Amino acid sequence: MNNFSAALNAYIEQVREWGLREVRRAGLEADRNGAPLPPDHPYFAAYVDFRRRHPVPADDGAMPEGPAVRMAAINEENAYWDRGMGVAAPGPGLPAPIVTAAGTPEQRERFLGPFRGTDIPRWGSFALTEPSGGSDTAAFRTRATRTDRGYLLNGAKCFIGNAARADWVLVQANLDPDKGRAGQRSFFIERGNRGMTGITIEKKMGLRAYESVSFILEDCEVPHDNILGGERPERTSKSSAYGATMGTLNTTRVGVAASAVGLARSAYDEALNFATQSGAFRSIRVRDRLEAMYRQLRAAWLMTLRAAWKADNRIPNIVDASMAKVFAAETAQDLASAGMEIVGLEAGAGHHLVEKLFRDAKALNIVEGTGQIQRIIMARNLVGLPR
Repeated sequence: MNNFSAALNAYIEQVREWGLREVRRAGLEADRNGAPLPPDHPYFAAYVDFRRRHPVPADDGAMPEGPAVRMAAINEENAYWDRGMGVAAPGPGLPAPIVTAAGTPEQRERFLGPFRGTDIPRWGSFALTEPSGGSDTAAFRTRATRTDRGYLLNGAKCFIGNAARADWVLVQANLDPDKGRAGQRSFFIERGNRGMTGITIEKKMGLRAYESVSFILEDCEVPHDNILGGERPERTSKSSAYGATMGTLNTTRVGVAASAVGLARSAYDEALNFATQSGAFRSIRVRDRLEAMYRQLRAAWLMTLRAAWKADNRIPNIVDASMAKVFAAETAQDLASAGMEIVGLEAGAGHHLVEKLFRDAKALNIVEGTGQIQRIIMARNLVGLPR
């Protein structure tokens, strides 16, 4: 389904071999256990070694694909083997582009530097969602109060990826509630901070391979140097932590759309293989269903690539990114559901991979902006929906 340059296709082939050999097996192990693999599991050390031997193709100007298209292609292949293991992979994760864009030079070196060339698994994490507000960021209640020694954070966060194993968690909090979203800032909370309590790894229906963590901040003290971007005044919403976060999420939504396409492709392949091997493919109804599945899969992938291409060419893509996120996530759910119907009793009993894909698919409509929120974004930009 991919038509990329030789360099990118060669890297995707390496990812495919790794996925076939290691990723799916590790993902199934986590799913059976109902819990993420522990940080010292041999898989993560092997992953770090794989990334060291097979680095992502560099953006040296010789490759026709830009970084967003490359990200989409790699995310799609990774998610084909296991979306949860992709999120669980060691690395700075989602906050990396936020720190790169908004952090001081000292913060970029201090918090991102240890991930360069490391031979041990380590993680970073980003804490945005709260029990009182996921999609409605204006409703966030986590509060930061300036003190002579730094800042005190109080509040709660939930469904935060990899937070229990991370070297640091970048926490979004409200420093100046009178400014609304523009008053939000981000703070680095390092491992072992005693003010970060009640750490709970949630049990999930799907995507069990990575940690979804809830925690409480109780007079959690962080030094002045740990406020992202330094102690500078926030002049506009675009210069705020909120602006930096939303700008990053608009880009990463394309990556989530690509992951949804990868999961959908896996569901399609599993349904096709079952239909072929069981003889169900002889049914015209089944063949028609499979054809419709592939058509929807192809449309989702092309929509995702268009949003990525626009990002690489500095063309406004907020509508395209939201469209791709909605359509690809729904495609993953639709194809996994159709796969359940085609496989039948074996899937219903939990004895077939398509049943796991069916459980995994739901989250893609929720993370990094729900389908409902993406429709609001599209409506505001296309038909002037009032804010």
